[in-house]
Amino acid sequence: MRLALAVAAAALLAACSPPNPTAWTGYAEAEPVYIAPPVSGRLATLPVRAGEAVAAGQPLFELDATPELAADAEAAARALGAQAQARDADKGRRAPELAVTRAQLEQARAAERLAGLDLARQQQLMAQGFVAQARVDDAAAARAQAQARVAELEAALQVGRLPARDDARSAARALAEAAESSRVQTAWRVEQKRQTAPMPARVQDVFLRPGEWVAAGQPVLALLPPAHRKARFYVPQSAVGGLKLDAPVQLRCDGCGAAIPARISFIAAGPEYTPPVIYSNQQRDKLVFLVEARPVKAEDAERLHPGQPLDVSK
Repeated sequence: MRLALAVAAAALLAACSPPNPTAWTGYAEAEPVYIAPPVSGRLATLPVRAGEAVAAGQPLFELDATPELAADAEAAARALGAQAQARDADKGRRAPELAVTRAQLEQARAAERLAGLDLARQQQLMAQGFVAQARVDDAAAARAQAQARVAELEAALQVGRLPARDDARSAARALAEAAESSRVQTAWRVEQKRQTAPMPARVQDVFLRPGEWVAAGQPVLALLPPAHRKARFYVPQSAVGGLKLDAPVQLRCDGCGAAIPARISFIAAGPEYTPPVIYSNQQRDKLVFLVEARPVKAEDAERLHPGQPLDVSK
């Protein structure tokens, strides 16, 4: 009888004892990563669904890239044309064209020799008194004309071997570079229409479906990486001074199994008088500080669900 009374008294004292000053209540919260394309388009494929785990680099969705692919083909054709023009500007005239000029030069030289012979003959005849001075003058003019024609074709042959002028060559190269840059831009737009997971995560939510129009910057889905799951809890002002960043804490929740090791990642600089969400039937201090802690291991972070009540202890 005395033993029963002693056990009952111990239980009553335990019930009346103050709560553990190093244990607090809080809740789990998440920081989703919203995946949005930087370009607009129709959502073509969405191979993932909400709740599915994805690996880094795994395809998430793809927009219709038909306009960009057509633009890329056009840009490729323009780039090839501009590059051909640039190469052509660095060359002289074609060999057959130069051959025509050389043949014309040979004809002009033959005509020059003939004109020279005719002038000598006319000068001899004038010395013998058989022709007038006018015939000699005509022969001299014909030879001068033939000489000028030879000089013209020699200059044309020399120019034909030269490339285009420096300004024309620079302009051709600039056009080729501009066409190639346009193709790079188009390729970037095509690449941006295929979005992949930037890190291992779980698909938190899907906002659009295939066939819907996606504006540039509009999120298609939200990812929740393990490192973006955390615990938020409120610590009375009397206990916040004993907490430090990276200090270890233990997280417990209903159905979570063993305690989850975590480390404090944030301590609010200012107090709050009324926590926005608090899972507690008793509140001894009205002046509290917001504290956040993140699980040490990724597999433990997966056990936390946003909005889930937690018990936190040192």
